[in-house]
Amino acid sequence: MKVTRIYADASGVTRFEDREIPLQAAGEIGRLSETMPGRGLIFRETEDTYDFDWHPAPRRQWIVLLDGEIEIEAGDGEVRCFRGGDVLQLEDTEGRGHRTRQLSAGVRRSLFIPF
Repeated sequence: MKVTRIYADASGVTRFEDREIPLQAAGEIGRLSETMPGRGLIFRETEDTYDFDWHPAPRRQWIVLLDGEIEIEAGDGEVRCFRGGDVLQLEDTEGRGHRTRQLSAGVRRSLFIPF
């Protein structure tokens, strides 16, 4: 399963890293990963006007986008779009951080799982 890690390098510049979470056959129920770290679950909704300027992540956390579409700009200038079903691993808790802008109309829903 593909996950995008957003992290700050040694200079504090936020970057993207594509990661693959290995899945193992689990019979009739499909394929499963190993247990991943997590401490609770936060439900979130944002309006289509959501445009959050440069900020570091408030904590290390998984973000699971349930619907909608966003654009994230990393500190190195790279811009990527993410949509419902994408999983992000945010770890850029220091430095300038990243920018996030909602691209889709209407309310967008996501889950935050701190780790």
